[in-house]
Amino acid sequence: ELTVMLVVDVSASGNFGSTTQSKRELAAEVACLLAFSAIRNNDKVGLVLFTDRVELFIPPKKGRSHTLRLIREILFFKPQGRGTEPALALDYLNNIVTRRAVVFFISDFQAPDFSQALAVSGRRHDFVAIHIHDERERSLPNVGLITLEDAESGDQIEINTADRTTRARLTDLIEARNSELSRVFRRNHIDAIALQTGKDYLPPLRAFFKQRERRLATR
Repeated sequence: ELTVMLVVDVSASGNFGSTTQSKRELAAEVACLLAFSAIRNNDKVGLVLFTDRVELFIPPKKGRSHTLRLIREILFFKPQGRGTEPALALDYLNNIVTRRAVVFFISDFQAPDFSQALAVSGRRHDFVAIHIHDERERSLPNVGLITLEDAESGDQIEINTADRTTRARLTDLIEARNSELSRVFRRNHIDAIALQTGKDYLPPLRAFFKQRERRLATR
């Protein structure tokens, strides 16, 4: 019997999606899948929804009705905050869940540094980071002059996507950020997987968990 905690980023940046699926919709689907998996395994499952604050905490319990409540909140919860503060959510988790748990942290990780809180969580829990992203965040199409708006701050900037150098710089910035994120996960021995909107997430998830299961079996 395990305790499973789903920690889900519901900040405004999750509303972005260049396909028929937003990042928040993908995060919700994955979280619901993990919740149903906990039912099948007879595990306790709890939920933390966060933005720049902890929006909701549901303590871990067993049972179908409890899990269905979690799923309703994941799908339909309306957050008060717009920003993203993973460190705050991690500190809250570290204080409220005192026994070792399997933690699935689902976010686009567009946030200030949270490595210190992550290090504590990584030592205390069996921690899995699920990085939700959209292809257009790293590769803009050539559509001329466009206005980009930060969904969390409301700040706007005009970009000429016809300029190849501008597009390349944006790609380099995003790839550098993602590389640093990967380094943070590795440094703290965090298992991590990236899932992209508009793509079938089941094959990479299955492969990830099979690889993880094999590695844990050899410890």
